[in-house]
Amino acid sequence: MQGVATDTICALSTPPGIGGLAVVRISGPEAIAIVDRCFRGKRPLHEVPTHTIHYGHLLRPNGSIADEVTCAVFRAPHSYTGEDVVEITCHGGYLMYRLVLESLTFHGARIAQPGEFTRRAFLNGRMDLVQVESIAEIIHTQVIAAQELAIKQLGGSFTAWARRIRDSLQQVASLVEVELDFAHEDIEFADRQQLVEQLQSIQADCRRFIRSYTGAQILRHGLRVGIVGYPNAGKSSLFNAILGRQRAIVSPQPGTTRDYLEDTVHVGQALLRLYDTAGFRESEDAIEVEGIALARSILEQCHVILVVNDLTEGQEHSDALAASLRAEFPTLHHLLVQNKRDLCSSIPEARSEHELFISARTGEGIEQLLARLEDVVRHSTAELDLALINQRHVESLQRIEQAVDSALRALADNLPGECIAIDLRTAAEELSTLIGERWTNDLLDRIFSQYCIGK
Repeated sequence: MQGVATDTICALSTPPGIGGLAVVRISGPEAIAIVDRCFRGKRPLHEVPTHTIHYGHLLRPNGSIADEVTCAVFRAPHSYTGEDVVEITCHGGYLMYRLVLESLTFHGARIAQPGEFTRRAFLNGRMDLVQVESIAEIIHTQVIAAQELAIKQLGGSFTAWARRIRDSLQQVASLVEVELDFAHEDIEFADRQQLVEQLQSIQADCRRFIRSYTGAQILRHGLRVGIVGYPNAGKSSLFNAILGRQRAIVSPQPGTTRDYLEDTVHVGQALLRLYDTAGFRESEDAIEVEGIALARSILEQCHVILVVNDLTEGQEHSDALAASLRAEFPTLHHLLVQNKRDLCSSIPEARSEHELFISARTGEGIEQLLARLEDVVRHSTAELDLALINQRHVESLQRIEQAVDSALRALADNLPGECIAIDLRTAAEELSTLIGERWTNDLLDRIFSQYCIGK
C-alpha cells in the first residue's frame, strides 16, 4: 500500500470479548458518509463540527436498531490517520461490535489489515517511522519504565536528533563536493579539523545509542537471570522462592531438572525473567547431558548468572563451576548464592561483594538477593533518557557508525574529497531511512505486522 488511500477501512479498536464498552474505528474518505447511512442521531454527521461526540442509534442493514452508540467525529487532517475518522462506541460483547462492523462493511467500508490505521497515519505524514515503532512498543510493553521510554520516542526526541545529524552531514557533504570544482585552487570550504571533531561526536552518539539497546531490552522484556549449580544445590527451591509459589518440582534426588523452567516476576519496577536449569555435573544419562547443554545455551541469552552452592558441602564447593562460567561468559553479571544457610551452625564471611547467603527453604536472604538484582537493572538502565528500543534502530545506527568511521579514516589518510562525501551521504541516507523519509513497502510490512488489527 503506497500513497493516499482511496478506500475506507474499519475495525474493532478495543480488545475483543465481553466488556462494558467496545470502540469501532472507521477511517478514509467515505468514513463520515458511510456512518451517516447507518447512524440516526439529532443531526447527520456530515453537518457536525470536528472533534465532537454524538449520541444516536446504529442501524443494521435491514433497518432495525443494532445498538445505542456514540460517534466521535475527527475530520481530516486533524485525526489519528490524517483522514476523516469516526470512532463508534457501542456496548461491549461479541455480538454488538460485530453488528456495527456488519453495517459499516455493508455500506462500503472494508475490514482493516493489522496496523493499517497507523500505517495510514505514517503515509499521511502524521508521524515518522520511529514514532510508529514507539506505538508498537507502548502496546506490547509490560513495564512502566519501558512504556515511559517509548513515550519519549513517540514525542519525537530521537527523531529530532536523527534529523539534526542528517542535515548536518548533508551540509558538510555539499561543502566537500563544492571543493571538487576548485580542486586546482586548493580551496577548503569544510574545515577538516572541525569536520573530524563533528564526526567523532556523531560516532560517539551512535555508539552510546547502540549500547543503550541492552538496557532498553531489559526494561521491556525483563532482566534474564539464569539459575545454575551442581545437582541438589537448591536451584529449583530458589526459583520457587523468588516467584513466591511452587512452580518447580523440588526433590532430594539429584538431577530432577532435565529441561529448563522459565517464569517472570515483578520486583519493584523491575521485571525478572528467571530460568531454572539442569544441574551441572558429569553424567552418562543422555537426557541429563542434553539438559546441561540446553542450560549453557540459555545462559548465552542471560544478563545475570546465579551460581547456587550447597553451603552444607562447603563454601568453596562450587568455586570451580563459578570460575568456569565467569571465564565462559565474561560480560555477564555473576553472583555466587550460598544456599541452605539455615542448616549451618555458623555462617562464614562473604569473600566478595558478589557472594550472598540465603535459605531458599525459609526465605532468609531472598530480599537481599532481589535487591541486588534490582541494582543490576538500575545500573543497566541508568542512562536511558533516550535509547534505541528495537533491533532495526540498532542495525541502522551500526551502518551509520560504520559510514562515519569510514569518513574519519578517509580524513586521516588525506583521501580525495569525493571519498569523504560518499561516506557522509551514505550516513545521511541511512538516517533518512531510520526515521522513515526513505522506505519500501517490505520495510513497512515488517513493522506493521507487529500491530493488532484495530491499531
